[in-house]
Amino acid sequence: MDGLLRRAKEVATDLTRLPTTGGNSVSSGTPPALPPPVTFERVRRVVLTDEVSRTLFEEYAAHRGSDRGGEETGWVLLGVRDVDEATVLATLPAGAERDAGEAHVRFNSPAQTIGYRLVWKWERRLKVLGVVHTHPGSLRHPSKGDFKGDREWVPQLPGGEGIFGIGTGDAQQERDGIPVASNPKPHMQCLGPMRFSWYTLAVGDKRYREADLGLTIGPDLAKPLRPVWDVIEAHAARLDRLARQQARVRFEITQGREGPALTVTVGLAESGQAVRVVLEGKDVRYYYESGGEVFQADLPDAALDKGVYLLLAELAARG
Repeated sequence: MDGLLRRAKEVATDLTRLPTTGGNSVSSGTPPALPPPVTFERVRRVVLTDEVSRTLFEEYAAHRGSDRGGEETGWVLLGVRDVDEATVLATLPAGAERDAGEAHVRFNSPAQTIGYRLVWKWERRLKVLGVVHTHPGSLRHPSKGDFKGDREWVPQLPGGEGIFGIGTGDAQQERDGIPVASNPKPHMQCLGPMRFSWYTLAVGDKRYREADLGLTIGPDLAKPLRPVWDVIEAHAARLDRLARQQARVRFEITQGREGPALTVTVGLAESGQAVRVVLEGKDVRYYYESGGEVFQADLPDAALDKGVYLLLAELAARG
């Protein structure tokens, strides 16, 4: 083919999905019957999987040791709500493109939206449950500013209640140098100097309530996103815009030429046709699939969504 497209000879690695830990595959068969609706009560206990707990402490430690360690940072928490319990199964980081300082952090929302789309595909019961953020000092409780923002947000959460964690660096070091976490209070978990304190806030509450913390064995379903998180952040706004403008867009973690990559697939009206974009590091590669054949597009250095529309325009002209 002439124009932008040429037959791609070696794209197998670009279009091969990486195995993911803990995620459920999505079948095309008859969907299971929906469970009966849950009547929510107040959250009595917040449950973290062991991998989620490890993610929070490991990434908090890395943040504290970075050149931005004096700023706040945080994570969005995804999981499932039961009658009186919330189980956290995935964490989405605030991101390197966050707006943060010593007294505030504003997450990179477009990147978190793309992250949620990816994780939700692996486990469709996931809902946003709340957030964790850190305080550089020793304030173990959400601030007045936190309360102002959180009370406007909790009506959107399951049961009209959210879970909120505060990370601080004011805990005591391990006794005898043994790196084992401790629970000095039912709503706290400490490891070395790091402490996470857990609270809930529901619609109409005048203050946060301490939430007992439980731990269970399980994954952090968003862990497979970490190798491509820089790529997600770099293109998040345009990826989100593309997903809003096109009905058949899906995101996948795939094996690229040198490591994990983010693949964006835009399904076309004709069966068996699709446009794929493979994002690996700073490299952006465009492909067109039709009737079992794959063609690579030679596009100018354009923004991701503009590149997709350039390719779609050429395909429309050929039709």
